Amino acid sequence: MSIQEVERTITEACSPVATHAIGLEAASSVAATLKALSDPLRLRMLSAIASDPRGESCVCDLAELADVSQPTVSHHLKVLKDVDVLTSERRGTWVWYRINPNRRGAVTALLDSFAPATVSVPGEDAAVDDGLRPDFDARVTRLAEELAAEVSALDSDVVLSIVRESYTSLARSARVTSALVPLTERFARQRLSDLTRDRDASVPQVLFVCVANAGRSQLAAALVNKLAGGKVVARSAGSSPADVIHPHVRSLLAEIEGDAAGQRFPKPLTDDAVRAADVVVTMGCGDVCPIIPGVRYDDWAVGDPALASRDGVEAIRDDIAARVRSLVDDLLSLTPSHQEQP
Repeated sequence: MSIQEVERTITEACSPVATHAIGLEAASSVAATLKALSDPLRLRMLSAIASDPRGESCVCDLAELADVSQPTVSHHLKVLKDVDVLTSERRGTWVWYRINPNRRGAVTALLDSFAPATVSVPGEDAAVDDGLRPDFDARVTRLAEELAAEVSALDSDVVLSIVRESYTSLARSARVTSALVPLTERFARQRLSDLTRDRDASVPQVLFVCVANAGRSQLAAALVNKLAGGKVVARSAGSSPADVIHPHVRSLLAEIEGDAAGQRFPKPLTDDAVRAADVVVTMGCGDVCPIIPGVRYDDWAVGDPALASRDGVEAIRDDIAARVRSLVDDLLSLTPSHQEQP
């Protein structure tokens, strides 16, 4: 074989038939958007607009984010408009900005998933991709056997499937693996409870769903459980759960629930939770919930705590609290025991 033939053979072996790389035009567009976002003040403005309960922010509000002139603020907002991340509308002397509906998914992914992942949590080691290693497999199987003995209404194979699915779904976003089995037990117990729930003989149940299950939905569930005092049960889940709860939200949960807040963690959305709910409240996650007959669906346009300041998260909490009070009053007014009270 000649040298030329050898070189041609090596080239053919190393070159894929088709490339899966992003196209040049798409890459140029994405690069321009990322360049526009590569400024801390612009990211903070984007976060402020995304987390504003009104769904939009006035330029006068955004000027308070940093000690810069209003023309500087307007310049940064124009940069974000030029890449179609924001839209604007002038009303009187002020301009109002909101997230471009066509880019909302990308903005949500950036603020809810990418940003928290870049901020390390002290004292937590990076998770190892365990999959379902033999030692974990044995522990998960043992857990399933214990739960199957407690839940006689379900076949043991069904319980094992629920436990293994719960472990696998949590492992996808786990930051540390040492807590996976305890978290799997809590998640699996919740799912088994949902599967066996007798709707006619139990108190109303509400499911709050957002994207990451790291902020809004966690706060709403905690507020319902505190306000209702056991007369309404609240769950929460995420269409794309994060690995940890937002730090500001975690501290607010501790104020609401005390030590019990330490047991909260982001959980994936399951059909079991939707079927078991009397009311499903979505919070910025779009049409991700399966439609189950007999289940009431509400959508709350509340701010997103992702990257919001402490004051911003507290304002979001207050907004959710007002909505929660109305929801709990509504549900309790429909229960027979409440109607019998003078």
